[in-house]
Amino acid sequence: MIDVYLLSGFLGSGKTSLLMNLLSELKEMGRKPAVLMNEFGSISIDSDTLGQSQDVPLKELLNGCICCTGSENTEAQLQGLLEEHDVDVILIETTGAAHPVEALDAVYSPLFAEKLRVKGIVTVADTKRWIERNKMSPQIRSLFMEQIRHAHIILANKTDLLGEGELATVSMELSNFNSNAPVIQTSNAQLSFSFIEETLKNMNTTEVKNVISGKHLPLTSKLLTLDKPVDKDEFESWVRSLPDTVYRMKGYVPIKGAKNPYLFQYAYGMVNWMPEYVKMEARLVIIGEGVNQLDYK
Repeated sequence: MIDVYLLSGFLGSGKTSLLMNLLSELKEMGRKPAVLMNEFGSISIDSDTLGQSQDVPLKELLNGCICCTGSENTEAQLQGLLEEHDVDVILIETTGAAHPVEALDAVYSPLFAEKLRVKGIVTVADTKRWIERNKMSPQIRSLFMEQIRHAHIILANKTDLLGEGELATVSMELSNFNSNAPVIQTSNAQLSFSFIEETLKNMNTTEVKNVISGKHLPLTSKLLTLDKPVDKDEFESWVRSLPDTVYRMKGYVPIKGAKNPYLFQYAYGMVNWMPEYVKMEARLVIIGEGVNQLDYK
């Protein structure tokens, strides 16, 4: 299985600098990295810079969301990386406007259930912006905080812009805000891949199961294999009977009377069925809190 690391953080926090640093080290280690990059606008800027300085397989998403609403495009890009290149680690850099957990949506695809292994979320926090977070609009501030809340590792970046007292305060506040993640002080996002790899290994984040969604609330995923066709209405009734802590479902569900399994998606209380014209393996990924006991009878 190929390890996947998600690089998160607000606009301008230093994610691309971190990405460049990690790629240089990975290549020195003899690893075979690839990059999936999501840019906010319709013009590629960071990925152009990356392409000029690093010889690595790169796929990009422009002017779109890497999250659930754009996951089909993301899945296609990931599939391209896997089919076209020999890679052993994938770094996903999200746009600064992306929610980190939603950004993992495409990686949770049943297509990659036996190919990709999420190791963790590394969030770059702009320490200067943290101090001035109350100047943000409530909606933007909420996103900024969510990116930090869901991290496995937090880079308290741009420490060279702070005094000693400010740095101590920021580090303590970040640690209190997300007590699950170690806070590492950095300048220019200088952090080694070896450190990230070892830290996540010690935190036992070797499975998708350990994505943190707030203090002590692990976001888990479960793969269901459906070995026989289901009644569509009965299946939807089962879906609606699930607890509110089920946030997302996606996969291929065999329907009675249909030649091929349907693509099924569930999010925010809404279900969606789409016919498939090729026979896909019937399996479903459930994402939420405490979903390990769920099963369809």
